Amino acid sequence: MTIIADSLAEISAPYDALFVDLWGCLHNGLTPYPAAVSALQGFRARGGRVVLLTNSPRPRAGVIRQLDRMGVPKDCYDEVASSGDATQAAMTAGMVGQKLYHIGPPHDETFFRDIAPDVAGPVTITRAPLSEAEGIICTGLFEDDHETPEDYRATILDGVNRGLKFLCANPDLVVDYGDKRIYCAGALAQAYEEAGGKALYFGKPHAPIYQLAQSRLTNATGQAVDPDRVLCIGDGINTDVRGAMAEGMDSLFLTAGLAAEDIPLRDGTPDRDALETYLQAHRQSPTYTMAYLR
Repeated sequence: MTIIADSLAEISAPYDALFVDLWGCLHNGLTPYPAAVSALQGFRARGGRVVLLTNSPRPRAGVIRQLDRMGVPKDCYDEVASSGDATQAAMTAGMVGQKLYHIGPPHDETFFRDIAPDVAGPVTITRAPLSEAEGIICTGLFEDDHETPEDYRATILDGVNRGLKFLCANPDLVVDYGDKRIYCAGALAQAYEEAGGKALYFGKPHAPIYQLAQSRLTNATGQAVDPDRVLCIGDGINTDVRGAMAEGMDSLFLTAGLAAEDIPLRDGTPDRDALETYLQAHRQSPTYTMAYLR
């Protein structure tokens, strides 16, 4: 049974490092959460290390630029590992071909330029029209403020019928942007699979992003950190918690994000009965649970 905690400081003593989700945990897509920032600053002040582990399709440099624009202070984290980074490694290894059709908004252009040395592979990628592509890469919807997966039905059927693999740079299905819920690349990948196609994922809950995070944590600390000494934090039951459990790491599930409608709060604490019902339905067992990071 998960332990309902009051604060990070209450449970963090056994851990040397945190793998921390961004959207819904550290910020809401627009502004940082002050209590979360303070909690991470406190953990680092006690000697801990923080890797921001995000399913953002942006590579590390782009994630850091976004955090800077939002006003997230640099002293609350040590490193960043993104789904975009892990997907770039697969892309430049040629896993879905060299000529790719890109689905994603204009601001994701940096995905094809900002490739860190530790993920860069040997294959040169060119973008092509769908009719000439050897594979599809998706970083998001073209216009996620109003589009849904149904708007991509023709593209999905064309790709599936031609046997193209679909490389998904963000396994999340949805995120909350301020008070608006929007679809992510994972929703298109799910629709692609439902149509009979093959989708490939490298962000949470899949192993490659955790391997990248461990590598970057080792570079930051100068030595490997035992997975038993890492706590994974996030609001995604099927990404953050499922991924942590698959990697043999402890997890802290935050209920005030994606699960807020299913798990009401009682005096700032997740309702125990609703929480247990939710966890049983998803067949997940986080080590700890908290409403929001503080």
